Formats: sequence, C-alpha cells, structure tokens
Amino acid sequence: MSAPMEISFSAPPPPPDAACTVVSSSSPSPPPQQQQAAAVVAPSPADDKVLVSVEVLLHATSAARHSDVQAAVERMLEARSLSYVDGPVPIPADNSFLIENVKKIQICDTDEWVENHKVLLFWQVKPVVHVFQLSEDGPGEEPGEDDTLSTFNEWALPAKEFDGLWESLLYEVGLKQRLLRYAASALLFTERGVDPCLVSWNRIVLLHGPPGTGKTSLCKALAQKLSIRFKSRYSMCQLIEVNAHSLFSKWFSESGKLVAKLFQKIQEMVEEESNLVFVLIDEVESLAAARQAAISGSEPSDSIRVVNALLTQMDKLKSWPNVIILTTSNITTAIDIAFVDRADIKAYVGPPTLQARYEILRSCIQELLRVGILTYPQGGSVPCILNYSTLREKQHCPEAAEPHGSFHLSSLLYEAAELCEGLSGRSLRKLPFLAHASVANPSCCDASTFMHTLIQTAKREISESRG
Repeated sequence: MSAPMEISFSAPPPPPDAACTVVSSSSPSPPPQQQQAAAVVAPSPADDKVLVSVEVLLHATSAARHSDVQAAVERMLEARSLSYVDGPVPIPADNSFLIENVKKIQICDTDEWVENHKVLLFWQVKPVVHVFQLSEDGPGEEPGEDDTLSTFNEWALPAKEFDGLWESLLYEVGLKQRLLRYAASALLFTERGVDPCLVSWNRIVLLHGPPGTGKTSLCKALAQKLSIRFKSRYSMCQLIEVNAHSLFSKWFSESGKLVAKLFQKIQEMVEEESNLVFVLIDEVESLAAARQAAISGSEPSDSIRVVNALLTQMDKLKSWPNVIILTTSNITTAIDIAFVDRADIKAYVGPPTLQARYEILRSCIQELLRVGILTYPQGGSVPCILNYSTLREKQHCPEAAEPHGSFHLSSLLYEAAELCEGLSGRSLRKLPFLAHASVANPSCCDASTFMHTLIQTAKREISESRG
C-alpha cells in the first residue's frame, strides 16, 4: 500500500480551525515503532503515532527529485523545536536546497485529539510528507458533435486554479474529513481486491443542497487534495467536468447515445492504470431527471433513455479501480431514485453554521489587513483576528474584554457573523467587498470602522434577501 493510503484519513474529523501543536524533545526516548495495521484504524496515543500530513509545493521551475525534497523536509521537521499550528511552516533561511526548490510547506488536516490543544512530543508524531508541483496548463475542452458546445473540460491535477481552494471552504465539522476518508477507503477496498458482491461500494459521491453553498468547489477541491495524497500511487491525475447540457440533443433518442459516447471517452482514460480520474457532474438532476416524471408526462420521454444510459455507463466504470464520480445537485428530489441509491455518500451541504460564517468572514478580513486595504491606527503589528474557538473562550473570561485590539475586532466580526444566518458561503465572501464599497474613504479604511460598516451591510443584505 502506498504512503498516501496511510495518511490522516484514519483520523477522526477535526473542526475547521483545529490546531496541531508539535514540540520536539530529546527525552523521553521514543517508544518502539508500532506496526501499521492493514485496515484503516484510528490512531491512539497509547499504541500508535499521530499522523500529520505535510504538503510541500515545489516551484514550477524546480527539477529536484521528490524523494530528495521529502527527505529534506523530514530532516527540517525533526530539527524544529517550536510548536506548530495548521498552516504554513517557515523554511529556515540557511536551508538553501529547500529555499531554491520549495514554494511553501504547510501542515493540514490534523488528528482529532490534537484539536484539544494537547502538546505532542516529536516521537509521538509521524509526519507524512507529500511533495507535488502544480499544473499550469489550464482546462482543456472536448468539443461536441457540432463543435459549438464542449462535452467536458479536463484538468491535469493538481492544478494551479485549485490551489488553496480546499482551505478556503468551511463547513460543519467533519464534512471534508468524511469525504477524504471515504475516498481513501474506496480506493483501498478496490486495490485490495475486496469482493464487491460481499461488500458493496460504487465510488460515487452526491453532494446536495441549496445553490451557493460551494458543492461544486468542494468536489474540485476534493479531487485536488486526493491527487496530492495519492501522487506516489498514481503518476497522473485528471479531473473531467462534464457539461451536462451538451449531452441533450434536439433529435429524439440521440441524448442517450451522447451519454454513452462521453463515458466511452472516460473509459479510455481509466484504462491507464497509473491514471487517477475524477468525473464531476454538476447539477446532475439535469441528466438524472426522475423517470417517474417522464412516465407521467411532465418530462420528455427521451429523459428515460438518458437516465438509463447514465446508470448503465456508471455501472461499467465500477470495474475500474482508478475512477471516482463526484456529483452535485440543487434539487435532490428531482434525481432518479436508482441514481441516488448508487451514491455511497449523500451529503447535505447547507448554509454555513455560525462557526463557519465567522471563519469565512475572518479569512476575508485577514486578507484585507494583509494587503493594506484595512488599516490599524493603534501602531505595532497588524492585529490577528482570533479564531472561533479562541474567541469563544475569551468571551467567557471577563479579563479578556479589552476595548481595543484583536479581541475587540473579533467581537465585532462575531456580531456580523451572527447576523448572516441563512446567507450562502458565496454571499458571505462578497460581503466585505460590498461593505468596502460603502465606506466614505475607500483608500484609507480603519479596521474598527470597517467592522461597523460590515455589520450594517450584513443587516442590509439579510433584509434584501428576505424581501
């Protein structure tokens, strides 16, 4: 089994702002290395090491061998004596090899027991280093029959367009980790030759929920993340985004044939064993419209052929171990029940929770502070907007109620997040821009003043959205 199959998929789900704290130590001596089990089992501090994923992005011009970079990063991590948090890891100024070849190093997706702010001695941690380069080719298009509408877009993964997308998506605790662990298990079961007649799985994911909640972005980010994690197992990874509307023909009975032709092209891609293929079908209800509706006359009879062709082709792909189908829907009730039943995971992606809303807005404010659009007249370093967990802890401590500084700004942001209940993630990320467009002097905007404007903008957006 390749290294990516061992990584933190085995961990329970962390919250979006989970922190990994790691401290190196020369004593006590590390215990004997525990043998890894073949099955994916959650690690416990008593008998196994905590798996910490470390992603290493190389410069586009780097020609260094991935194994050399991996070894250098592992040595660098062993030499560190400071604590870590999820996010970027600075490269030592005296490490010329890494500075020359590595664009960024970051720790991500840490284990659940790390979230409780427990300090881990270095011998308790097993860093799993993933080295990769981003493809800058952009999407390629497959023209349709009439050369007017492409059948699908194709990305070589990991792609530059999706860099940072996974980290920017914030949902209820555990959703992203659930998808990661599902994909790891699905590929593991297939690779180990588990009899599908005894244990059934289809490698199909269905994300459903209202528009604007980031379902399509999450599918793309998941494909990007898995292409990094499984890089040592699959030398090439592709994302195929199907244009569902291009598969409907104005000619009767032709739509089913177009679906079959598309999946024939996908099958040609997956025949290469070293190629991991992700098939993304956005708004799958347009393809998988309920056959019952067609029978009742509310949908054209050609819909039956499209659904039948789609189900048949998806069943054919089951025999290939290196393909995962990712689908999204805004209207789950409109999808054929036979399609829904084939999905291994049917995850609801709803509007962001209070914690997710706060963290989304927090990431926006931090970015505006970073680039200098928001100013801070107090002097000194740029204030750090507290993460959700830290803010909630301080809100229950009377001594934390400082009139200025990080806590003050964070409290104002929390008030704005509370007002935004019901807004989608897409709307939340527009909110700081709309607030900035409302200030009197956009070229010099005080952070505290901006927070009050953000609150007023949130009230206006909620009022307008409710009519």
